[in-house]
Amino acid sequence: MKYGVEAEKYYKLVNRYHRSIQIFSLFCLGIATYFCFYLERETWLGLLVLLALTGLYAIPILPGTKNLRSWGGIKVFLVALVWAGATVVLPIMESYIAWSWDASISVVQRFLLVFVLLVPFEIRDLAYDGTELRTLPQRYGVRGAKRLGFIGAFLLVLLLFGKDTVSQVAIFGTAALTLMLLCCLLATRKTQHRYFAAFFVEAVPICWYLVLRGADYFLG
Repeated sequence: MKYGVEAEKYYKLVNRYHRSIQIFSLFCLGIATYFCFYLERETWLGLLVLLALTGLYAIPILPGTKNLRSWGGIKVFLVALVWAGATVVLPIMESYIAWSWDASISVVQRFLLVFVLLVPFEIRDLAYDGTELRTLPQRYGVRGAKRLGFIGAFLLVLLLFGKDTVSQVAIFGTAALTLMLLCCLLATRKTQHRYFAAFFVEAVPICWYLVLRGADYFLG
């Protein structure tokens, strides 16, 4: 998704940086192709849907038309939707787990998580994004985008209590995740350190995983 909008750089190979991206991408494609043969047919169908959405994000449907990324305001929601599908729906399909109310809430929670995580990136890229993208900061301002992030973070934790089954580990982990998200949003500025979003915000899911592992060890 990130480099698809600059796909021509994969072929022109204008510098060593993009050449390394091309080589690494081909390496990952080979590994992914190998493991795809072990996936169930239902998972393949879900994967193809997500792949189509990802492709349309960067590739125009017809010559002279815009891609989905250029449709004002849709970018952040499309990215969150694909991530929610890839990290919640596909594992459920592959594991033969019956779809449930709790699974539906988990999809919405994952969507909200990615949505909130994208807000600092949207604010960081405010100076570089074209006006036609109509990103959240462009439409609502920096404060407005952060408010939407706060709302998303609070909804994420509230939805947890709408599940039929809630464990102590889930409560502790979701509370810690929400706290991390709120801290990221509070620290987000229009002008930010180059590693703030690219490292610290990116590290939130990893920290969340470590918190869950620790909570499972002590509370499970």
